[in-house]
Amino acid sequence: MFEHHKTPLLSRRAFFARLARSAGIGFLIIAVSLGTGVIGYHYFESLPWIDAFANAAMILSGMGPLTTLQTESGKLFAGCYALFSGLAFIVIIGIVFAPVVHRFLHKFHLESESKKR
Repeated sequence: MFEHHKTPLLSRRAFFARLARSAGIGFLIIAVSLGTGVIGYHYFESLPWIDAFANAAMILSGMGPLTTLQTESGKLFAGCYALFSGLAFIVIIGIVFAPVVHRFLHKFHLESESKKR
């Protein structure tokens, strides 16, 4: 997916295309995660769709639930979804910022190679 450290640095246009693709993958993961949360809250807690969306969005963003959970299955789902959301956040940040970090390291490596010569 990324170029080898001995190849030249990508053009800005290609870099921005790579960054856009990574952001798109990140947004796709957010959408799937949010959809899973909405369906879970609707199914396990019998929340209306809008309330299920609000709760899933709040958990996914790290803010916490809005409504008090009533059922044991809903509480189990909310706990598992909260753990998943924390990991999803880390994965999404990694995917979105990987091209930026790679470009920085690649450029740094190219500069250090030119100084050795």
